[in-house]
Amino acid sequence: MKKIKQERTLVLMKPDGVMRGLTGEVIKRIERRGLKVVALKMVQVDRKHLENHFPKEDSWVERLGEKGLKTFAEYKLDPKQHMGTDDKKEIGKVVKESLFDYMTSGPVVAMVIEGIHAIDMVRKLAGHTLPAFAEMGTIRGDFSVDSPAVANVEKRAVKNIMHASETPEEAKNEIDLWFEKDEIHDYRRAEESVAFDA
Repeated sequence: MKKIKQERTLVLMKPDGVMRGLTGEVIKRIERRGLKVVALKMVQVDRKHLENHFPKEDSWVERLGEKGLKTFAEYKLDPKQHMGTDDKKEIGKVVKESLFDYMTSGPVVAMVIEGIHAIDMVRKLAGHTLPAFAEMGTIRGDFSVDSPAVANVEKRAVKNIMHASETPEEAKNEIDLWFEKDEIHDYRRAEESVAFDA
């Protein structure tokens, strides 16, 4: 039970979220949900760090390309006209580069969030990865309408404010990458005994 109560996840406020002054709003929503911030820092990320954050497999690059091709098809756009190719791997490489450009375009606020089902709760608060499809009331639904179609045509990443780990394995790997053990704190929030103790 302790493990469930103390599940941890990584949240990154991406450069667009930081530059738009949304970090406080995101922390407020996380804390109002009963989750707590146990680590927090602002960093200027470099390419080497991102190489360790994003998957290294060629299959990931191809998946990025497949998503791009699907978006072009949905909006009846010609990938050759906008990307110069319809090869999924080549498109994936362009998308990957745009992600790296996006994540290094300004400071990132990294935080470790802890609490009951923290991974699922934070992803629910964040909303759909593609802001145009995020429900109102979620962070992306309330603060962004960016679209993969527009981003692909402009050869840039979708500006979706934040990142949140998807799985316990991903959360552990990402937390270990972004934080040293002594940067993560252990404390009780005042209401924990009222809300969660037997």
